[in-house]
Amino acid sequence: MKKVKVAINGYGVIGKRVADAVALQDDMELVGVCDVITDWRIKIAIKNGYPVFAFNDDFRKQMIEAGVKVQGTLSDLIKKADIIVDCTPKKIAAQNIEKYQEADLKFILQGGEKHETTGHSFNAENNYETALGLSSTRVVSCNTTSIVRTLTALKKAGLLKKARGTLLRRATDPWESHLNGIMNTLVPEREIPSHQGPDAQTVDPDLDVITVAVKVPQTLSHMHYWNVQLTREASKKEVLDAFGSSTRLALINYDDGLSANNVIKELMLAINRPYGDMYEVALWQDMLKVKGDELFYAYVVDNQAIVIPETIDAIRALTEIEKDSRESIAKTNKSLGIRQRF
Repeated sequence: MKKVKVAINGYGVIGKRVADAVALQDDMELVGVCDVITDWRIKIAIKNGYPVFAFNDDFRKQMIEAGVKVQGTLSDLIKKADIIVDCTPKKIAAQNIEKYQEADLKFILQGGEKHETTGHSFNAENNYETALGLSSTRVVSCNTTSIVRTLTALKKAGLLKKARGTLLRRATDPWESHLNGIMNTLVPEREIPSHQGPDAQTVDPDLDVITVAVKVPQTLSHMHYWNVQLTREASKKEVLDAFGSSTRLALINYDDGLSANNVIKELMLAINRPYGDMYEVALWQDMLKVKGDELFYAYVVDNQAIVIPETIDAIRALTEIEKDSRESIAKTNKSLGIRQRF
């Protein structure tokens, strides 16, 4: 089997996780990671055996002076790759597109960039086939990924009419909470609807979804509360069966002691997930309520991990090494240990 050669630009919160996931795939080869940092983070990449590249010659010099073994610059890495996943910070990735296009290199951006940068936004269970052979796509953000996963499950079951959600957003990524986290306050997103609803519609324009969001003083994950109007009166079992059709949605029980996001994080550590990551949407099935044609439910989103399997599937779609979404999803799920029950 010919392996797709994958490069990663940006070895931060998402980039390091994508690198680890690519390394697990039997149809992909990680040809290198690129960054500008010189501290312990990039040295972990070297420890893992990943070829390290600097963004340009100036950063290459700084990295070498810091004792980081560098194999070239981004320009050198691009020549080795069939596709590149850009995991650099928000707005920086858009500045790199010209380099990729000049090299006729397929590329994947993350949800911090606008839909217009690629013209296609990706979710494996919703629109995998529309990404086949494209030159680029954008894996939507963590919150948007969870929205599309859950609403797609209801839509495929013929149950979804419209959805209204409230998002409690983590303040910042855990590793940098000492730098710019918020304390003793709540920060509402000014615009209603918040950006996640329109973002979900870049994947599936047929979704009737409105979101509001508030930033809260914790860093472990996001939490969503949803009120969905169904197309008809339905039973709780019908709704749970619909959610069960998604292989990336795990049903959990409040009564099992999984009563808060920190406990769910502890569970991920207990089952030996790398970094304590949760790739699934963790939805409380014993909290879920159906009243006639109205559905109420809540779930937790791991902001650092949920987009990782989507990125792996996006690589397969763009390079067409797997044209069947079900096959790609199954491969990715198996490699990452994704499950529907914990």
